[in-house]
Amino acid sequence: MRRLPIRPVASLAAVGTLVLTGCGTETGNPGNPASSTGADRTIRAHKVMQVTRTHEETGMTLLEGPVFDRDGRLLVVDVTAPEGKPKVMRVNLRNKTVRAVRTEGQAAYTSAQFSPHHGRIYLTDFASGAVVSLAPDGSDPQTFFSGEVEGARMNPDDLAFDQKGNVYVSDSRGLSQGEATGRIVRISRDGTKATVLAGGLAAPNGISFDAEYQGLWFSELTENRISYLRLDDEGKVTSRHTAIRVDGGIAQTDSIAVDADGNLYQGLHGRPAMAVYDRHGERLATVEVPGRAKGLESATNVAITPGGTRAYMTVSGPGGGFLYAFDALAEGIRQSNGG
Repeated sequence: MRRLPIRPVASLAAVGTLVLTGCGTETGNPGNPASSTGADRTIRAHKVMQVTRTHEETGMTLLEGPVFDRDGRLLVVDVTAPEGKPKVMRVNLRNKTVRAVRTEGQAAYTSAQFSPHHGRIYLTDFASGAVVSLAPDGSDPQTFFSGEVEGARMNPDDLAFDQKGNVYVSDSRGLSQGEATGRIVRISRDGTKATVLAGGLAAPNGISFDAEYQGLWFSELTENRISYLRLDDEGKVTSRHTAIRVDGGIAQTDSIAVDADGNLYQGLHGRPAMAVYDRHGERLATVEVPGRAKGLESATNVAITPGGTRAYMTVSGPGGGFLYAFDALAEGIRQSNGG
């Protein structure tokens, strides 16, 4: 989930004060990098379609968690949608239509991903602290996990699956208080056991396995850094270190996606752009929304077409919630499809 302007959301009282992210609305040519390379290289994204408008009830809209289903449709969530408005949506990119999948409840869904174990949709609810699941068609809502983890309730933001179907969550505790009490939490595939893998974190947000499933990348929103958590075959931590320090200016680190070459796509809250790094921390490019797009403040997340390079970025702000497209540097895999 993203944040920048920390704004009270009346209809999401359970969330308290939510710090969120935005997006942009201009056109350009996809996959049109500048002549420079590395940190100076710019990839221009282009507007595909508008998905949501600002809600009167909450004063904002915030698209998140883009993930492709088996039919190639894109599933997205709107973090700030009030009850009765689409909280989970399916987007048909061919005819540019949007269909509501879930509208019920006071949930603030911040990410979405399909389980590799049984194909259900998993959603993190920042408001209630629960992780819920739906059938692939959006029916049969179930609570996968709720309650305290080692004495404290979660504020689950993003999630990732290992190859066995266990769930890894960025718990953004302490965000509204400005305290470094966030955690990375592992939940067993059956939802019966939750373990803290790392604590004392500054509002962890993005989380993704590397391309080889040897470790987890995770970002800390209020420190603008990306860390690497190496894991053994049982999902236990063997080492942890700061890997990349992001020069974001007024922007903050949001969600993370990883392509087939192991490149990291770091979403930014506070700027409608993404920073792209290789696995060694070298800045490869910046994905930009062309021009000064009015009303767009953040590029929270991206989904790269599985087996292809077409990438779709969720961009939001006072101007609404949009999808922008660009050509990724490598093919999409599970780690660049949801979360």
